[in-house]
Amino acid sequence: MTSRARLTDAHEAPAPPHSDAPAPRLARLVLLAAMAGYALVTAVNILGAHLTPVEDALAFTALLAVFGLQLVHSRPRARRSPLHVRLATLALQAAFCFAPLALFHTAWGGMSGFLAGSVLLLLPSRVAWPTYSAIGLVLFAYSALQGRNLLDSVYSLEATLVTGLVVFGLSSLTDLVTRLHEQRSELARLAVAGERLRFSRDLHDLLGYNLSAITLKTELIRRLVPDMSERARREADSILSLSRQSLADVRKVASGYREMSLREEADATRLMLEAAGIEVETVIETGPLPAQIDTVLATVLREGVTNALRHSHVLHCVIRCTEEDGTVTLDLGNDGVDPRGGERDRRWTDDPGGSGLANLTWRLTRVGGSLSTQLGDDGWFRMTARAPVPARRRCPT
Repeated sequence: MTSRARLTDAHEAPAPPHSDAPAPRLARLVLLAAMAGYALVTAVNILGAHLTPVEDALAFTALLAVFGLQLVHSRPRARRSPLHVRLATLALQAAFCFAPLALFHTAWGGMSGFLAGSVLLLLPSRVAWPTYSAIGLVLFAYSALQGRNLLDSVYSLEATLVTGLVVFGLSSLTDLVTRLHEQRSELARLAVAGERLRFSRDLHDLLGYNLSAITLKTELIRRLVPDMSERARREADSILSLSRQSLADVRKVASGYREMSLREEADATRLMLEAAGIEVETVIETGPLPAQIDTVLATVLREGVTNALRHSHVLHCVIRCTEEDGTVTLDLGNDGVDPRGGERDRRWTDDPGGSGLANLTWRLTRVGGSLSTQLGDDGWFRMTARAPVPARRRCPT
């Protein structure tokens, strides 16, 4: 198997099988089993309350509604839904949690724990924890107003809060496991792509240079020795033809490895950063770019994002590419640099990832472009790449 085939296989299967491969599925099953267990306890309480058939039907309808809403609230990335959507579903769940108390009393009390967990999952911390505590106190007060003793009222408070913590913890763990597995696969893909870039550049720069030298020297020999024998001339022509063909093949292989799409890279980068919990703003306002320019800008984007991921404090990232007056500009920004100017951050600004910045500058220079970096007082690190493109290609989409 050739090296290219091996790299292609690795790209198609970036995440090799591991013993813990089913972890996201297992985490979801554990969460579902725990929530089903709590719902089953409430179902048993309802059946033990000896209600009328109509009341039983209403109770189980409300139970299914609460359970379905909890599945929506516990899904991965539920917290990234629009605020008005989160508030609407929370209000609906609150209605199904509190309204049935008037009919089913303590048999229904356990469902408030789902609401407490949903509040922790969907609301900001400064609002979620006070609301979570208030839900427990409401159940405590309701139990006391029903004439139950202090221990029963405390039990209602404790059961509600503990159920909420269990739902919150298992839902958060499931989300974390899912994001970690997605990020691992994406990092593996980036590692394979990075190795492709390194290999293609080495192939082009080292072997390509040597083959060019062989071609030139063979042509020089033919000129310096004009009276060589016919057999020697044929052999020299054969060497010259072989070196030219080999040089063309090397350039073709290297070019095939290095061709990339800025739009595709931006989409992949956005998915990877969002999987890592980083807010991403992506704006690509360019028409079709020349293949060489497209590849260079995609490489700049990948290198800049790789540098950003080395910093644990990155919360926001901006990717913006525009085209104007025959120049395409790629701006990358992230808030992962300490505005106080820590020593680690200064080193990263000067030389992110060893030779990464030098390689990007070299690539942009070859296409007539430039690269600049800036560390702002607001704690944002910005990298700007510019490259010339024919003005007739300008066609924002």
